[in-house]
Amino acid sequence: MRYSQGGGLTAERRELRELVRLQVAAGFARGENNAVIARGLRVSVRSVQRWRRAWSAEGRDGLRSQGPASLPLLSEEQFAVLECELAKGPAEHGWSDQKWTLPRIKTVIGRRFDISYTAKGVSVLPHRHGWSWQVPARRAVERDDAAVAVWVKDVWPQVKTPRGHSGPGSSSKTRPGSRVAPPAARTWAPRGRTPIVRVRGRTTRRVSIAALTCYLPGQRSRVIWRPYRHDRSRSDRKSFAWTDYRDLLIAAHHQLGAPIVVVWDNVNSHLTDGMRRFIAGHDWLSVYQLPAYAPDLNPVEGIWSLLRRGRLANRIITDSDDLLQIIRGDLHRVQYRPHLVDGCLTATGLTLERS
Repeated sequence: MRYSQGGGLTAERRELRELVRLQVAAGFARGENNAVIARGLRVSVRSVQRWRRAWSAEGRDGLRSQGPASLPLLSEEQFAVLECELAKGPAEHGWSDQKWTLPRIKTVIGRRFDISYTAKGVSVLPHRHGWSWQVPARRAVERDDAAVAVWVKDVWPQVKTPRGHSGPGSSSKTRPGSRVAPPAARTWAPRGRTPIVRVRGRTTRRVSIAALTCYLPGQRSRVIWRPYRHDRSRSDRKSFAWTDYRDLLIAAHHQLGAPIVVVWDNVNSHLTDGMRRFIAGHDWLSVYQLPAYAPDLNPVEGIWSLLRRGRLANRIITDSDDLLQIIRGDLHRVQYRPHLVDGCLTATGLTLERS
């Protein structure tokens, strides 16, 4: 519903709700029935019925906002200060972890403003200002945010600026070995009973995937990928060699039929002498390195997220053949839905334009 229920509104939200009610009043004056008004403004029929009674008794004045029922203990200026304090993180305020809880927020308010909130009052305060209870994204401590910002500002414009006969830009990423045990996903279950997913307890086989997401403004986005199955042999290598990446790039060049610009991370196989010589010896290939510890700039991470949330989640996988079949099927589904591939680039915050 557009006109959601709940209290503790800001002045802007109260003004927006009043505007909706005045639009409803205009519908009353035109003689429209309640159902038509509710459908047009995306509100409930019961709300429209209540507003019609107020309009019949007092006219448009009966639908105007009466202001807040009570003034909040924290002013808007004080909450802006509180947001700055919370942005510093719990460690700055004496807690060892990085989790904000309602009792901790209550403690910060007391220390900073000498104001005592109840637990219920604190729970309303963040919601009123657009905060929500979320699972945080992980980011490496070693990451240099300044270097990442410089890369986005200075290097990415060089990547996305088309050269004379440039082909689709590409981003590469290797998915670490997926074992036969599936990723866990949320599911419905009775409260107090943790759902159990049966998986294989012993296995040494796994499957690694190397993939390229390919973009060119005005053309269909694509995913080009290659699997690698790990055997039980001790002599078997645990990841892709640089020659595997070389073969993937050659296959992508043939499939796309144009020069390509590759943006990839700092995996050791990407930095070997053999790979450097291969890149230097082919003028159809340009390569840019992502900043260290910046997977959020790699759209292929979005592809792996789609796989983890797809048919792999909570699935009973019998062996590596079954695992590989599922991965292939899911990747084919992504290939036939270019809007999903585009969404992975959008999630990075990077853009491509045709000059």
